[in-house]
Amino acid sequence: MADVVSLGIHILDVLGRPVHRIPPRQDVDLLEEIRLTVAGTAAGTSVDLAKLGASVLAMGALGEDAAGNFIVDTMNRYGIDTSGLRRKSGVQTSATMLPIRPNGERPALHVLGANAELTLDDIDWDAIANARHLHFGGTYLMPKLDGEPTARILKFARDHGVPTTLDLIAINRPDLLEVIEPVLPSIDYFMPGLEEARMISGLQDRAEVIRFFLDKGVRNTVFKMGEEGSSIASQGAHGALVETRLPAFETTIVDSTGCGDSYCAGFIVGLLKGWDLAECGRLGSACGALVITGLGSDAGIVDLDQTIAFMNSARTLPLGA
Repeated sequence: MADVVSLGIHILDVLGRPVHRIPPRQDVDLLEEIRLTVAGTAAGTSVDLAKLGASVLAMGALGEDAAGNFIVDTMNRYGIDTSGLRRKSGVQTSATMLPIRPNGERPALHVLGANAELTLDDIDWDAIANARHLHFGGTYLMPKLDGEPTARILKFARDHGVPTTLDLIAINRPDLLEVIEPVLPSIDYFMPGLEEARMISGLQDRAEVIRFFLDKGVRNTVFKMGEEGSSIASQGAHGALVETRLPAFETTIVDSTGCGDSYCAGFIVGLLKGWDLAECGRLGSACGALVITGLGSDAGIVDLDQTIAFMNSARTLPLGA
């Protein structure tokens, strides 16, 4: 039995840094580093969970290609159970090219690929029922699973006593709320970036955004906010909003790819250990601060002990409003 079933998008990232420009015509610019990594709001989180000592079953879709082989081989080296990954014929493994700017920003060029072919028929329901936690990552990039199918999966987990987290990749489209709304009542910890939550809700004020999702059934909002830290909120007695703000850690910025995925991993490991939510968030923040120090979503984190040591010794950035 896995501690965590990590279900959702699995992506091969091709990253290069530092990219100052896209060369014109057929000119060539030289980079310091190019890497291939396992990424995505399910797969990237799986790798970080495994580094932190959790047992993980990966569940998703890959193509029958070299990119899919790379993902399986790499995840297996981390000790991740890949028996829940389904190989899809006639479609490539999902992939992203990421030219990383000198300041760590990461514009993306993405192929939906096999993630777009993941369906309810691919789900191992027994594995979810027997897990200690279900992490669902990648809403809006799985058109055959988005909406009601996702709601069915998360409700199944809830009915079997399995806590749920959900992360997503919001893109500018008119049906953001329509797609996610059926899912919200079955989410224990809703973990998008704050800017993504603003896109979905159409609201700007953080308290209003939090209230919006709590009113739609989410048990807790966990918003990642970059250098402004993170926010963990729930509804208290008599409907009062209870929010905990956590600062980000000071760190060296190389590449922000995968920082949100690693926050989810740290947060989930804290939950598995029975920590209070603030400590779960601190561990998530420490994971993000470590990942941003290297190229790719698998950078920075060594193991749980090293991450806790960083968490307990690193300085934090000032907490914003």
